[in-house]
Amino acid sequence: QEKVDMSVYPVESIRNFSIIAHVDHGKSTLADRLLEITGTISKTDRNKQVLDKLQVERERGITVKAQSASLFYNHKGINYLLNLIDTPGHVDFSYEVSRSLSACQGVILVVDANEGIQAQTVANFYLAFEAQLSIIPVINKIDLKNADPERVEKQIEKLFDIPTDECIRISAKQGTNVEKVLQKVIEKIPPPQCNTADPLKALVFDSTFDHYRGVIANIALFGGEIAKGQKIVSAHTKKRYEVNEVGILTPNEQPTHKLYAGQVGYLIAGMKEVTEAQIGDTLCLYKQPVEPLPGFKSAKPMVFAGMYPVDQTEYNNLKSALERLTLNDSSVTVHRDSSLALGAGWRLGFLGLLHMEVFNQRLEQEYNMSVILTAPTVPYKAVLSSAKLIKEYGKDQITIINPAQFPDKLSVSEYLEPTVLGTIVTPHEYIGKIITLCQDRRAVQKDMLYIDENRVMLKYLFPLNEIVVDFYDALKSLSSGYASFDYEDAGYQSADLIKMDILLNGNPVEELATIIHNDKARAAGKLLCERLKETIPRQLFEIAIQAAIGKKIIARETLKAYRKNVVA
Repeated sequence: QEKVDMSVYPVESIRNFSIIAHVDHGKSTLADRLLEITGTISKTDRNKQVLDKLQVERERGITVKAQSASLFYNHKGINYLLNLIDTPGHVDFSYEVSRSLSACQGVILVVDANEGIQAQTVANFYLAFEAQLSIIPVINKIDLKNADPERVEKQIEKLFDIPTDECIRISAKQGTNVEKVLQKVIEKIPPPQCNTADPLKALVFDSTFDHYRGVIANIALFGGEIAKGQKIVSAHTKKRYEVNEVGILTPNEQPTHKLYAGQVGYLIAGMKEVTEAQIGDTLCLYKQPVEPLPGFKSAKPMVFAGMYPVDQTEYNNLKSALERLTLNDSSVTVHRDSSLALGAGWRLGFLGLLHMEVFNQRLEQEYNMSVILTAPTVPYKAVLSSAKLIKEYGKDQITIINPAQFPDKLSVSEYLEPTVLGTIVTPHEYIGKIITLCQDRRAVQKDMLYIDENRVMLKYLFPLNEIVVDFYDALKSLSSGYASFDYEDAGYQSADLIKMDILLNGNPVEELATIIHNDKARAAGKLLCERLKETIPRQLFEIAIQAAIGKKIIARETLKAYRKNVVA
């Protein structure tokens, strides 16, 4: 395999861009077409979502990890190098999107000609807008018979202030007008602002783990050049490495002699530990330190769950599998945890429920691990009032990620729960049902805006624990699948929280304890007791299943004993 010479692409002829959109509006399909047009992959019928490499992604038809590829394109006699980064569309993975945008100068905003602007489109647009990137609006799926590109153009003009004549109408599936997108990318997106003469400065925006070669870091060069054999230093860990290989991704890795400023590629430098390739880190030459690039906001976990091996002998295998997976997915936080019933395990923090499911699925598929996951909880805070506890913790405010550590009401002045600002985009005939749903979830309405005559955007302030379990499913089923939902963090607010214990024959079961809002405790307690009555097998003695708040029992179910037929 012959190495590509990258020096023929000066900074002026480089464009770094990414594709952002709502779920299923055709990001990955558009990426396939762009790869075909530039001859990066051959044209066959098998090219379906080439950049979605994980098994999870292929099964669910979603993108989980951002992937990058380098395209070569000749426009008006000049050879251009286009670096494309495909991003995920789901709420849980929006941190992947913000990371990818830091390596770009522009974005293609894809909107479905049939569905129009959805909640995630709005969220992604603002991410790109705040990063001051140039935005190319593209209306996809014009080959569908219900497509209405004019209506969508009006929505884009009204919400985003982008004139309608700037929108490009394409069909990524059939390849209509896709060439035009590439030409627009070259004309509208500025080249990166950097210089090859400067000292080396590279941003690590992603990393993967290879069993044979160690850590492979995806880097964007903001200055200088990098070649095999150079000594580099990480600005974050201050560790020294020697570069073993550099190259570009034309989805598959292709080694090159050097990488120059403005280019995006990968680097292998004998990093053994996954923690060394810190995402958002800056790499520079040894003895030539540079001002580190601003990193990313680290992703805040929103959902916590306990993870335990099914069999305690598997503990060490699960530990190494977790370490490898968390390298690839730096947004998962891991704390050691142990429980009486389940043994030793971990408390993991995720960005959302889909993220948790995907993580669990990857453990099963890529590492053959079967695990027990406890019910998800969200991080609460408690403001302490007793001097003894403040001294013990060393601060007057603690974060509770495990219901077992919930402090008693007597020693706390107030409890705080996390809230999120949710955006719901829905056809107007479902408004009534959706407003009722939101009020059931203790949400406060903040704003309501008609996007066009039959589309409404609602903004609500939600307590996070109300939407974390099944809000999304309820919203989809109420609105026949038409409403879309997106949320962002909105800080903490005080709430009337209590800890509900489950007692079996008078003994509390630690794993089933939950933190819940006072108003909802009775209903939830009753439901949980009924569910337990169905799942616990009958014994030769009677079992009392009780839900309790402190000393007060709020619900009870009795599991009858087997009958003793002595004479039979």
